[in-house]
Amino acid sequence: MTDAGTAPNRSPGQDHVPGMPLRDLAGFTHRWADAEGIRLHAVEGGRPDGPTVVLLAGFPQTWWAWHQVMPRLAERFHVIAVDLPGQGHSDRPREGYDTHTLAARVQAALTALDVPKYWLAAHDIGACVAFSLALRYQDRLHGVALLDAGIPGVTLPDTIPTDPERAWKTWHLAFHLVPDLPETLITGRERDYVGWFLRTKTLSPDTFDSADIDHYAASVAAEGGLRAALGYFRDAAASARRNQDALAQRKLTLPVLGISSSHGSIPDMAAALSPWAEHVTGTVIPEAGHFIPDEQPDATVAALTAFIDHASVG
Repeated sequence: MTDAGTAPNRSPGQDHVPGMPLRDLAGFTHRWADAEGIRLHAVEGGRPDGPTVVLLAGFPQTWWAWHQVMPRLAERFHVIAVDLPGQGHSDRPREGYDTHTLAARVQAALTALDVPKYWLAAHDIGACVAFSLALRYQDRLHGVALLDAGIPGVTLPDTIPTDPERAWKTWHLAFHLVPDLPETLITGRERDYVGWFLRTKTLSPDTFDSADIDHYAASVAAEGGLRAALGYFRDAAASARRNQDALAQRKLTLPVLGISSSHGSIPDMAAALSPWAEHVTGTVIPEAGHFIPDEQPDATVAALTAFIDHASVG
């Protein structure tokens, strides 16, 4: 279903990114909201009277990264998965991909969607945005769960390893910073490029089917999509500076859950986050690579639900 009621002056047909059909999820509705002059796409469902859980995805995915998790969470919670700027059916601005600018836009969209306070769970680039959002808008959050993410200035390593056993996990961080070359090599081969990440960074290479790869590749291949995807990485230094400036003034005081996986990128998210937050707990999801919600959706739901239940009582 599609609801463009929060997005005036455009018809629902204009909300579809050319060449990228909307993917529907039973029980959920497509929404669009103004976010500081751009429009963000969100998918909403679950219990209207339940606590709100907001979900953010990372590179090279869209809100669909959570599609196996959302129906399970919806049994207890009001669930909103948001496409970040540059993802899926959200707008792709030319600039503004540092995590603090992205966080402000996500918060503006949630305000437009009439979400007063919420739990936040996010993966990869989404978790980078979620950390900056929590720094700036702690009063809007009950707590935040961060899944396997190199957060600039926080959990992102300062150097890229040269050991072949580890370098394949992080080589793209430097590659995406090179001017022009990534565009030259990736344009026209978006499906090959996206597919490499989805197959290689999962414990089981058949986690994603052909339709999933097509969907994520279409998001990157859409007009402005590759520029946006690279922008997350090219603005990482600015994200790190702004995170460190904020952390020099205050730590996170809300509940924080660090979720790692047995074969992910950051072995212990909780340990990496603990210097920057006062109330950190952690868990490791077994039998999973980097794409935890896709690889182990039941374990992801269990971890998020336990975190919310415990933090709510605490």
